Amino acid sequence: MVTCKEFWTKKTLVSLGLGQFLSLLITSTGFSSSELARRGINAPTSQSFLNYVLLAVVYGGIVLYRSKALKAKWYYYVILALVDVEANFLVVKAYQYTSLTSVMLLDCFSIPCVIILTWLFLKTKYRFRKFIGVAVCVAGLVVVVFSDVHASDRARGSNPIKGDLLVIAGSMLYAVSNVSEEFLVKSADRVELMGMLGLFGAIFSACQITILERNELKSIHWSAGAVLPFIGFAAAMFLFYSSVPILLKISGSTMLNLSLLTSGHVGCLDSHLCLS
Repeated sequence: MVTCKEFWTKKTLVSLGLGQFLSLLITSTGFSSSELARRGINAPTSQSFLNYVLLAVVYGGIVLYRSKALKAKWYYYVILALVDVEANFLVVKAYQYTSLTSVMLLDCFSIPCVIILTWLFLKTKYRFRKFIGVAVCVAGLVVVVFSDVHASDRARGSNPIKGDLLVIAGSMLYAVSNVSEEFLVKSADRVELMGMLGLFGAIFSACQITILERNELKSIHWSAGAVLPFIGFAAAMFLFYSSVPILLKISGSTMLNLSLLTSGHVGCLDSHLCLS
């Protein structure tokens, strides 16, 4: 049995503190996306594009300065970037159809996905009671979706069930992204990971914007109310992406996703503020 003194180690305290910082950042991105959706701005890929550009410039610049060969195969980063871009697209797109609260809660579906993926591919050991917890988590998500289907309050969104399904799909991709990042950050390098993710993420995002969001961007009235949420989203995402590999290296992707559970509670508060 683990004693209280053994549990409260420096590593545990750092993991908890960093996890709560990440939870605050993800809540900030949710609030920014909700505000843009409230203003009728539907450009999910464009929201993430600036974040990828910042990652490519900052971390890619460091990689170039080092002038060293990549520690991981370049096509690993291509696949990771594609998965990450589409995960962001699906979840941010969901804000057009369902409430901030539902998005925050359903995004927790990534937890059971991460546990299963790390168990299968990274050979992480879990006790049986953790799988029971996964079952409880999935049951809770089913209840959230069911409540959205029968919700009479249209403040929950124009099409709650569609939004919920988008979040669940995005959460599955987030799980793949998190587990892949955990593998790469432990086998390669954090700066290399962020630089290459930013580079390929920016390329994929630019292509997707050209195909799907070009007309939407032209129709936006670029006032301060529209620009500030974009900037806030990008800044929070950049800090989030920069900090995630640190927590992944210390405690793994399961700890990361468990830490983000608290963002759902803050999200509930933010949604009440938005609707009041």
